[in-house]
Amino acid sequence: MAEAHQAVAFQFTVTPDGIDLQMSHEALKQIYLSGLHSWKKKFIRFKNGIITGVFPASPSSWLIVVVGVMSTMYAKIDPSLGIIAKINRTLDATGYLSSRTQNVVSGVLFGTGLWVALIVTMRYSLKVLLSYHGWMFAEHSKMSRATKIWMMMVRLFSGRRPMLYSFQTSLPRLPVPAVRDTVSRYLESVKPLMKEADFKRMTALAQDFAVSLGPRLQWYLKLKSWWAANYVSDWWEEYIYLRGRGPLMVNSNYYAMDLLYITPTHVQAARAGNGIHAILLYRRKLDREEIKPILLGSTVPLCSAQWERMFNTSRIPGEETDTIQHLRDSKHIVVFHRGRYFKVWLYYDGRLLKPREIEQQMQRILDDPSEPQPGEAKLAALTAGDRVPWARCRQAYFGHGKNKQSLDAVEKAAFFVTLDETEQGYRKEDPDRSMDSYAKSLLHGQCFDRWFDKSLTFIIFKNGKMGMNAEHSWADAPIVAHLWEYVISIDSFQLGYEEDGHCKGDTNPNIPYPTRLQWDIPEECQEVIETSLSCANLLADDVDFYSFPFTTFGKGLIKKCRTSPDAFVQLALQLAHYKDMGKFSLTYEASMTRLFREGRTETVRSCTTESCSFVLAMVDPTQTVEQKLKLFKIAAEKHQHLYRLAMTGSGVDRHLFCLYVVSKYLAVDSPFLKEVLSEPWRLSTSQTPRQQVELFDLEKNPEFVSSGGGFGPVADDGYGVSYIIVGDHLISFHISSKFSCPETDSHRFGKHLKQAMTDIIGLFSFCPNSKK
Repeated sequence: MAEAHQAVAFQFTVTPDGIDLQMSHEALKQIYLSGLHSWKKKFIRFKNGIITGVFPASPSSWLIVVVGVMSTMYAKIDPSLGIIAKINRTLDATGYLSSRTQNVVSGVLFGTGLWVALIVTMRYSLKVLLSYHGWMFAEHSKMSRATKIWMMMVRLFSGRRPMLYSFQTSLPRLPVPAVRDTVSRYLESVKPLMKEADFKRMTALAQDFAVSLGPRLQWYLKLKSWWAANYVSDWWEEYIYLRGRGPLMVNSNYYAMDLLYITPTHVQAARAGNGIHAILLYRRKLDREEIKPILLGSTVPLCSAQWERMFNTSRIPGEETDTIQHLRDSKHIVVFHRGRYFKVWLYYDGRLLKPREIEQQMQRILDDPSEPQPGEAKLAALTAGDRVPWARCRQAYFGHGKNKQSLDAVEKAAFFVTLDETEQGYRKEDPDRSMDSYAKSLLHGQCFDRWFDKSLTFIIFKNGKMGMNAEHSWADAPIVAHLWEYVISIDSFQLGYEEDGHCKGDTNPNIPYPTRLQWDIPEECQEVIETSLSCANLLADDVDFYSFPFTTFGKGLIKKCRTSPDAFVQLALQLAHYKDMGKFSLTYEASMTRLFREGRTETVRSCTTESCSFVLAMVDPTQTVEQKLKLFKIAAEKHQHLYRLAMTGSGVDRHLFCLYVVSKYLAVDSPFLKEVLSEPWRLSTSQTPRQQVELFDLEKNPEFVSSGGGFGPVADDGYGVSYIIVGDHLISFHISSKFSCPETDSHRFGKHLKQAMTDIIGLFSFCPNSKK
């Protein structure tokens, strides 16, 4: 029980001479340093709050304005047009201040008021400027003079050195589209997917909704859009994520992979040491708001709200709805290895543990010979199964005693870590099977070795490969991708390893050992764990994955064809899906709405009349290359237009979703909305963006390419496709489906996709009129 002694700051014994206090100076020192660390964090947050609160001005600008006002006063010039004199008379009535003091106070008060007025004016002007999105719809590579002036104005009002949350109050609210516009776009999107009779029926339902119930529901949405920061995001989080009663594993959580070809070290504890330290460095930058806000085109800011709950966050199960528990700080992580849970402190002597010290702690866990306690090994299966049994079990067996203390340690940890006992990653001798195994391991593992409720589960495999599993309700994939890019780059290019594969630096024997979490899990609870595990195993075993790097060509060649790489891939997906299934399906492509405050995502309905025409031409041998190329360009332009509409708040699905929520609150039935919301997405797609290109110079380090990440199938009879466009020569794909569906096969779809990509690029290669 060495850890128990470390936790005691002092002891005392009663003697005939009185009470003898035996002080532990080391423990008191740690208490002092912990308090100092806490106060430093409070001061940094207070300082950042001031800087963000006065943005786009700076605190120092207050002094400049006040000094300027005082200078004009001493020059016998009144810059206030009589306001300073009125303040003077008011102060004179109090009788407490001398005439000279009154002048100084009046000048300071007016200068402060002027400064605040300037801040408000600049902030409002920036919000008005950011509400303009016409620049997105301009012809590619052709910028008008008006757009150039607009960009200069945005930069002028954006201040210098903005912090992560500086732009939040200047971002516009997400607009509510007109009901008629949304209904019209919806009908346009489903026209190529329906038979003529079905489309006529749906058109009648839609038009009736647009003139009858729609305007009534719209009134409530308009009211919410003026009152709330975002009329979609809170309902989206609650009804799409937190109220879902099915398993998070496979259905909701997603994963991120390591570098594709490079493994910097094969020492598991060392990779964990550098990886955890890099994550903690990112968390420190996040706490200090030193992460730069993401700017589109280096000018237009995106919302940063989703970063707030990245760390120290856990999803808490409930019978009807889950909740998100987020702490301002956490000084420990919880590590899972071979069925045991360990609590590891992240600080020593008032500082973060160094990579070699974290490696030391991980190695201590790997070397620990103790066995799991009864029910402990498969405990996390509760987070992999249905939510209601987990909620009831948590309430019945984890509300008191050692179980509550241990569960609190897990749920209040900065993040969760798994030291996996398997070896994963890309193997050149067996690329398909190795990548599929790697993807499935990150997505679900053994169903009891990831804590799926934690915002982040960091996974390190036995051979040094690593990855991440992320819970979805608190944020979307681009936020986790931003962290992951940083971690991989810091691990590879800054922290590095010794020649023997260990972290740089020295071990520290004074650091206390990791603490085993203690559990007392009754047999009734163990039965629930086994039931959840059986449910999770059935779900995991049904997932068919095909993860592969596409290296035939990449963004470089696609851009030479003067088309959007995303539109190119989406049209290739449409062609591959048609060849695979022999029909068109409703297609979901995730787009972000972070141009607006607290924006999350919108759907781009990628299967369009134009894309269908192109696909049918591609499978028609009578069509010429010129005709196919013309239809491709029309379809690509249409896709780009839909993507821009989605980004600028004029998408279809979030508006219809919110109208449906309002109808439920009002207890009114809408056949149109009910049918729209029940339509399955048989092809669900998402692109993982690269956001910190400066971290990876692929020209100098071409082998340091990312594998991206993926997610499970959204529909039982459909595909989930994630892709990342890396540099000019690589696109990584992750395709998922279910073995239980006889119509789908991830590997078959992947082969069709490779062929579709090659066939489309061939239009440009062989067309005599195309510009290569």
